[in-house]
Amino acid sequence: MTDQELITGIVNREKPVIQYLVSTYHRQIIKTAFHFVQDMDDAEDLAQDVCIEILESAKQFRGSATFSTWIYRVTVNKSLNFIRKNKRKQLVRQFETFFSSSKQPGEVQHPEPAAENNGLHHEENRRLLEKAISLLPENQKIAFILSKYDGLSYKEVADIMNTSVASVESLLSRAKQNLQKNLISHFSEYANKK
Repeated sequence: MTDQELITGIVNREKPVIQYLVSTYHRQIIKTAFHFVQDMDDAEDLAQDVCIEILESAKQFRGSATFSTWIYRVTVNKSLNFIRKNKRKQLVRQFETFFSSSKQPGEVQHPEPAAENNGLHHEENRRLLEKAISLLPENQKIAFILSKYDGLSYKEVADIMNTSVASVESLLSRAKQNLQKNLISHFSEYANKK
């Protein structure tokens, strides 16, 4: 189905076209949103918001980019707006997690089996990477998530971000440097505590 057929079908509210839209893009929208918001329930809610936005604003689709690029733009913008609106909510979650997982006075910690330890270690590293990504400047974060998590080409990322391929390369290079600094700093702090 061409982009024009898709837009025309959406504007006319043709059920098979809307089903095609959902079956083709819904999972990718959830995946992209999740990499920004780090919560599956929020990502699924955002995916619904994105689909509604697409249905409501299909008439305004200019065709200056591909339809899939437009969907990514809507998803990224909705995700970033969600993050901005929910900074306080995320801070409360972090405090709750910190205080609920801290050891109580007099509590004995039992060593865990090696297999569980490896799983916990992997989970901790994943969380650490997610936190480092969340600290990136907005454009670096967008470029990194679209390129590394969603597997888009530099050209596709450039189209979504409405910038040049050279800018995307620069953003990704700076993102990698910033991630390395954050992770090295964390691990050197960790090493000094032992």
